[in-house]
Amino acid sequence: MEGRDMRVGIIGAGWIAEKAALTLKDLDGVTCHAIASRTREKAEQFAMKWGIPKAFGSYSELIEDAEIDLVYVATPHSHHYDVTREAIEKGKPCLVEKAFMANLRQSEAIVRLAREKGIFLAEAIWTRYQPAVGIVRRLIADGRIGTPRLITATLGYSMGNKERIMRPELCGGALLDLGVYAINFVRMFCDADIEHIESQCVKSDTGMDLSNAISMRLSGGILANMQSSACCVGDNIGVIAGTEGNIIIDNINNPQKIRVNGKDRVFIEEIDVPRQITGYEYQFTACKQALIDGLAEPKEMPHAETLYVMKLMDELRAKWGVHYPMDDEETV
Repeated sequence: MEGRDMRVGIIGAGWIAEKAALTLKDLDGVTCHAIASRTREKAEQFAMKWGIPKAFGSYSELIEDAEIDLVYVATPHSHHYDVTREAIEKGKPCLVEKAFMANLRQSEAIVRLAREKGIFLAEAIWTRYQPAVGIVRRLIADGRIGTPRLITATLGYSMGNKERIMRPELCGGALLDLGVYAINFVRMFCDADIEHIESQCVKSDTGMDLSNAISMRLSGGILANMQSSACCVGDNIGVIAGTEGNIIIDNINNPQKIRVNGKDRVFIEEIDVPRQITGYEYQFTACKQALIDGLAEPKEMPHAETLYVMKLMDELRAKWGVHYPMDDEETV
């Protein structure tokens, strides 16, 4: 693949797939080679809109295409497991949208299979791959805010009654759709062990969490507070507060500006992140480099982190009584 474009096949033709297609249209070194939907008509419409060479009316057809270098799974979380398993069984490297799977059991089974087969596998949580991560980590490592003591992260969108939020069979709720970003925000900048955790949520009539709040005491004297909601407009801000100042990230879902304040909240500087196509490009270029380097997982989002977050979300859902049909199914 070194010296030529990486050819991506997108599975699923929803709005996330649209964003990926937009990204790949303008990305150097990576192209969208095929799209698969559950109907050929929808796939062909998608392909025509984005100038994609191939359109398939089934996921299996795309997976069988020998020209595909990376399968990007862009279906709802509820449908990740079967298609990812099929792709790995066929020897296809996979980039799987967040949340990675419906639960930890599915996640462990897929990671185990990929390792057994020696196939590259990555979770497509785009914030993990963005330049803002390195910028903030350097600010912390350089002591710009002293010792971190408090981390806060909020993500909220007023999403109405979208099926993927309301329906258990689609792994609904705010946690897997939005809260996963807040949890990853904390983990990106502080991977200390959890000493104690408290949480609560407000549920829909269908039993899915619409809003949730999570508070964790971490080792080293750090407190992390996270909130996510699918029924209100959040400020979406992330803050890392230290003994000598704080770092404010304007949007934990796609950072554009990073503000550094000193003691007494005195402004020091504001850093703009590099210009982007959509922000999705970084996960695709990271996968290409990992494949060139012969890696089984991307360094930006190791399997261990994916499994850690999935385990934590399973535990939170169990406490809240948020249940998916997949929780009762055995993996194969």
